Amino acid sequence: MITFADLVSLMLTFFVLLFAMSSVQVDQWEKLVDAMNRTLNPPSDTTSPAPSTDFNVGTVFRKRAIDLEYLDGVIQSLIKEDADLSGARVSLLGDRLVISLPGGSMFAPQKALLQDNAKKGVATIGGILRNLNNQVGVLGHTAPGEPGANYRSNWELTMARASAVANELKVAGYPEDIYVFGASDTQFEALSDLSQEQQDAFSQRVDIFIMSIKKGQ
Repeated sequence: MITFADLVSLMLTFFVLLFAMSSVQVDQWEKLVDAMNRTLNPPSDTTSPAPSTDFNVGTVFRKRAIDLEYLDGVIQSLIKEDADLSGARVSLLGDRLVISLPGGSMFAPQKALLQDNAKKGVATIGGILRNLNNQVGVLGHTAPGEPGANYRSNWELTMARASAVANELKVAGYPEDIYVFGASDTQFEALSDLSQEQQDAFSQRVDIFIMSIKKGQ
């Protein structure tokens, strides 16, 4: 055993001397080092799959819009508790939630300037909307009749009122663009099923509609 151990030791020494006297091929050595480095320390970058066609649509992540049925319950509770929103009505219409604000108590006759209590009510709604990703729009209505000295038509009056409400929602913190529309008195006939008192209240209403989709979809 001692003789065998001496022989193995002499052979190891011989091969070590041969290696020490040989010249190392630097390029081959660098390839070995690089291969070992990639094996022991794999890169964190992920590779994207190659496109399967010449024209691929890029993947875009979109935040989900809030469910309208859940939002309906939240706003219904808010309206019941807030005196500045008394008279408001909420309707869930398929792909949109409509908050109807009675314009008769929000604006002076033939004017588009929000009353103080109306500003507070709209600001309360805006406080909820600023946490949403849903697309929001505002639609103004008015009753048939003369628009007043400041406006040439009822359409201009309804646009001005819708813009005033949309601006108040933006001030309250809603971050996205708001679509503004004016319906003039074209929707007056849709109130025929209501009482005269309700018609008087809602003929000049302003509708805030919250879509089931996010802005841009």
